[in-house]
Amino acid sequence: MVRKREVQFDEGPPDDFDPNNPYADPVAMLEYREYLVREKWIDIEKAKILREKLKWCYRIEGINHLQKCKHLREQYLESTRGIGWGKDHRPYELHGPKKESESVE
Repeated sequence: MVRKREVQFDEGPPDDFDPNNPYADPVAMLEYREYLVREKWIDIEKAKILREKLKWCYRIEGINHLQKCKHLREQYLESTRGIGWGKDHRPYELHGPKKESESVE
């Protein structure tokens, strides 16, 4: 009888990384950079999946795609905000992290 062991992966940033002094621990800095790249690729792949769903919805719905695919279009546009490697021509304020909606008092 063979027992299977599950491999545990650390999916979070390294615990010993200090953002105020990133060069204090070079190993933690490299682990943190790998973490950021991994999270960026996950966001990019999620956007690709949403884009494929949106293409499929446009093809299926035909002329009614404006109403029927609105939720997918909004999800796709929100998922592309703030991702990428900075080589596109969007304004700089769209490159940052997703902003929470500000309430007007």
